[in-house]
Amino acid sequence: MAVKTLEKTVAEPSPRSESGMDRDNPSHISSAPSPRSYAGLAVVAAAAAIFLGCMFAPPALMDDVDAVHAQISRNMLTSGDWVISHLDGVPYMEKSPLIYWMISISYRIFGVHDWAARIPIVLGAILLCWVTAAWGRWAFGKQAGFYAGLVLATCVGLFLFTRILIPDVLLTLTICLGFWSLQRVLEPEQAKQPEEDEAHPRLWAATLAASLAIGVLLKGLIAVVVPVGGALVYLALTRQLFVRRTWQRIRPFSGALIFLLIAAPWHVLATLRMPPYLDFTMHSVPGEYRGFFWFYFLNEHVLRFLGRRYPHDYNTVPRVFFWLMNLLWLFPWSLYLPAAAKLSYRPKDRAGRTRLLALCWAGFLLVFFTFSTTQEYYSMPIYPALALLLGCAMAGESRWVSMGTKTLAVISTAAATVIAVILLKVWRLPAPGDIAQALQQNPQAYTLSLGHMGDLTLQSFAYLRLPLVMAGVAFLIGAVGGWASTQRRAFLALALMMVLFCHASRVALTTFDPYLSSRALANALRQASPGELMIDGEYYSFSSVFFYADRTALLLNGRHNNLEYGSYAPGAPSVFIDDARFRELWSGPSRYYLLTDQTRLAHVNELAGPEHLYRIAESGGKFLFTNSTPGTASGNAELRKGASW
Repeated sequence: MAVKTLEKTVAEPSPRSESGMDRDNPSHISSAPSPRSYAGLAVVAAAAAIFLGCMFAPPALMDDVDAVHAQISRNMLTSGDWVISHLDGVPYMEKSPLIYWMISISYRIFGVHDWAARIPIVLGAILLCWVTAAWGRWAFGKQAGFYAGLVLATCVGLFLFTRILIPDVLLTLTICLGFWSLQRVLEPEQAKQPEEDEAHPRLWAATLAASLAIGVLLKGLIAVVVPVGGALVYLALTRQLFVRRTWQRIRPFSGALIFLLIAAPWHVLATLRMPPYLDFTMHSVPGEYRGFFWFYFLNEHVLRFLGRRYPHDYNTVPRVFFWLMNLLWLFPWSLYLPAAAKLSYRPKDRAGRTRLLALCWAGFLLVFFTFSTTQEYYSMPIYPALALLLGCAMAGESRWVSMGTKTLAVISTAAATVIAVILLKVWRLPAPGDIAQALQQNPQAYTLSLGHMGDLTLQSFAYLRLPLVMAGVAFLIGAVGGWASTQRRAFLALALMMVLFCHASRVALTTFDPYLSSRALANALRQASPGELMIDGEYYSFSSVFFYADRTALLLNGRHNNLEYGSYAPGAPSVFIDDARFRELWSGPSRYYLLTDQTRLAHVNELAGPEHLYRIAESGGKFLFTNSTPGTASGNAELRKGASW
């Protein structure tokens, strides 16, 4: 029923000229409503069904960068310092500030909640899908635009990499808008038919400059490198690079002014706030402080690209993996890439120019990061480019499209069968406590987005029965749609499959809450008697506690990785302690709390002594202790003496 309802929004392919454009130019469309005009709304609805649904019923903020960015934004709001970010009072100069500003504004409007922190990411994802659909409609026609937006809204990668509070989806939006603006600017020069002429080239030139500037405030200089690099390749291939009228239309001087007006003020203020001002040292070592300018521009951009950044608190994905995993990130629609490869990329009309621009865009980014340190989500900015190509190919319904649909039907059938077998094996297995006790530990893989997948055991699936059932039903829908439907209905069935699969993943992540988040320990801490908090290790290990308990803490042997450089800044607070200082404080008269995990328990027991360890709470293999004796623990009946593990 849902597929039939959604199908009504997709019109039959409209008559096309040889240029690949709809003959019914948008400017000539009647104002009377028609099913076609709702295709953009259908894309927004599909994206909202995934991203809004996940925002209002999400898992907790995870330890690591997820809760870190949420807490930085709260610190900005409470301190009033919107220039320099802080964690636990320590200057944090690694990232551009716009994502923190956006989350802070969300807090100001809705209050400080984890769901409020996700609002900018959610709205950015939905807007990105709509912009992609609108571009596809403008370039290829209504049906191809609808498919392009649907591909992006329901692919694995966009869902997976918006589960954490990183600005990459917003960066992708600015890059997408920048490339579309470039094409709109150049379109009057390239138009062969009057209806293709661009009416507002100045506005699009300004939008191009503003998109680059906003991207820089979101993610740094990569927001300029990718659009400029991809654009130069495109201009060279279309023989426009050295044409004077090309640069007259792009308006680089007025664009540079717009760019500087938006992007420069924060960079100038941050440099002035954190001297020395202009240090161009090309090596990075521990224990040296060279101000904001050096750390942000040289260490975080140049030395990171070269793999010489200190601290080296990041991993890199193998190059082949970085390229090939895009097949997974664009699943299920990546099965139609062979059909996209058969398209014409000759820039003889608007459709051909769009396809060539998308190819230059995606190709430049992949090649650029081939020579740098990479993470899986660094390829996110190519998703709209590939979605445009896929939407164009799917609208053509070629033999390759039919083959892709049948292959997806086979994959969906196999996945539903495997899930059914797993459910039969675990249906009667007990699932005591939380899922952490049924998982393996592979910490060397946790720098990768799917690193925790290696922790799963057969026993752990007993805790995941509901999401397994949901995923099984989702794949069953995809299988039925692929085997029994027309191409258009098959596409809509696959989209419905992905909507349900994404929500199955959300439910599964909620089951992983005790393992990936420390919210339960934060709740226990909020209910405990007043006392100072200590973290065993670095800030990121228990970052969700800082958010949910709204606390600062002393960091035991935690002066490394992300907070190390800021700890050497003038005026940085002394929040880092060693073993000797810990023993002194823990054995003193004041009440302290300590957060640690299973891997450090033996060391904690050696430092504090079992007679001074009283366990308050345990969750997901992590523990909250206090140094109080039961007699002074405010009558807490749950207090247990000793690190009894």
